Amino acid sequence: MATTRKILKVIKSKPTLEGAGVHLKRAFGFGETSLFDPFLLLDDFRGDSPEMYIKGFPWHPHRGIETITYVLRGNVAHGDSMGNHGVIGPGDVQWMTAGSGIIHQEMPKGDSEGKMYGFQLWANLPKKDKMIDPNYQGVVDSEIPRVKLADGTEVRVICGTYQGKTGPIRNVTIQPEYLDVSVPAHSVFTHELPVEHTLLAYVFEGSGAFCDNSDPFAYDKEGANYFDTERKDELGNTSLILFGPGDQMKVTTRANAVRFLLISGLPIREPVAWYGPIVMNTEEELKTAFQELGQDTFIKHR
Repeated sequence: MATTRKILKVIKSKPTLEGAGVHLKRAFGFGETSLFDPFLLLDDFRGDSPEMYIKGFPWHPHRGIETITYVLRGNVAHGDSMGNHGVIGPGDVQWMTAGSGIIHQEMPKGDSEGKMYGFQLWANLPKKDKMIDPNYQGVVDSEIPRVKLADGTEVRVICGTYQGKTGPIRNVTIQPEYLDVSVPAHSVFTHELPVEHTLLAYVFEGSGAFCDNSDPFAYDKEGANYFDTERKDELGNTSLILFGPGDQMKVTTRANAVRFLLISGLPIREPVAWYGPIVMNTEEELKTAFQELGQDTFIKHR
């Protein structure tokens, strides 16, 4: 019998400035690393006017992590120290493995209405992979499988497998699943996943109850202030949910539909030394990375 995961923690994403002055909301990052292992950070960079995002993310380094960019509206132009360049458009995903080091830029541009919607997730790399060659997996909207259920639920499978459909992002060490799930009103959605995986959900439209209905108040008191709908067990836009152990997640909708990112991965359980865009295992490795930046020896693969 499947064990439904309870809510361990709820966080409302917080306004943050990043890059050259991009207004975004950070769901988590730069704290409690072990709780979210193997994930490090999730940013919601939805903006309704160019002044919120147009300055972008000019040239900056990464080492030791993977950055996953998912665009819903507008596009993001990118380029890097290996000579790659391109545009991430609506519905597209870029899974960048920084590995031993890369210097890149990401410059957002809104759609015809000036809107730029998207998300960036950072995933850690284990020690054995921190210095591998940088790599991109770029996926366009038409390559992402959709699974449509009888009740109107739709699941976009970016990475991992759902109902026999496997996403186009492959060969990632942390064995992640990355799903974009839309559940209509008055529906129940369940999904089974490995019990050992860390599981997160980030709501960006509507609201739903992300818990076992037989025990609808099974989350801790820390999350109590974030339940702002008439039903106190529903969570809405900009809510990040961290789940406890179990082999199944469940969401129930009532009057509202809900859309959320469902993200899971295998914890790495290694020490984390983190400063800005570089994440290593020790402070000495971190020091070496920044010394190499200053000495122009950071890039190992051009």
